[in-house]
Amino acid sequence: MWVEVLYFDGCPTYRAAEETLRGVLTQEDVQAEVELVAVNTDEEAQRLRFLGSPTIRVDGEDLFPVPDRAGYALGCRMYVTPEGPKGSPTAEMIEEALTNL
Repeated sequence: MWVEVLYFDGCPTYRAAEETLRGVLTQEDVQAEVELVAVNTDEEAQRLRFLGSPTIRVDGEDLFPVPDRAGYALGCRMYVTPEGPKGSPTAEMIEEALTNL
């Protein structure tokens, strides 16, 4: 399994998302390397189809897909959690998304 956390420098939540992701992978005994991928220009954002920081991808697919959009750019990503909008997904959300792969 190939796992990436895409982020931009200055994002206040990508480390929390990475930590939560690693915890879930360990708990579920999933063998995967987690790679941090810095996205620091609008050109990189377009090329990588970057939906915002942090974005978690497994085997190249967004763990939390959203409909295609015409443009991609640097910015923060929000996740709809049971507690309301947050800057990173909860452990339960990650567990469920991994189960549905």
